[in-house]
Formats: sequence, C-alpha cells, structure tokens
Amino acid sequence: MEEFICSVEFLRGPAHLIARVSSEAGGVREYRGSSAGSVIDQVINDLQEEFESAPAA
Repeated sequence: MEEFICSVEFLRGPAHLIARVSSEAGGVREYRGSSAGSVIDQVINDLQEEFESAPAA
C-alpha cells in the first residue's frame, strides 16, 4: 500500500533556484539558493531529519 510522504517542487527564479517541500509532519517550507546543489542539499538534510525523527508506523 502506498502512502503520501512528501511533495517536492523545484522552481527557477530570476537569480536563484527555489525548492518547495510539503509534508504532513513539516507543513510547507521553501529553500532558496544560487545553485541546484545547494538547494538539493538543504532539502535532503531537512527531509532526512524529519523522517529519522518520525515515529515508526
């Protein structure tokens, strides 16, 4: 059975990249950076912390 965990959108702004993350536990949040690598690192770190601290189902 599949279960919604999170949604991630990547958007390109005029001078930066934006990642918009949505999850039940963390709500909606945005990350901005000048490079794709820096934004992706922010998203990975945040989601890793969120999922490691989530109670096991």
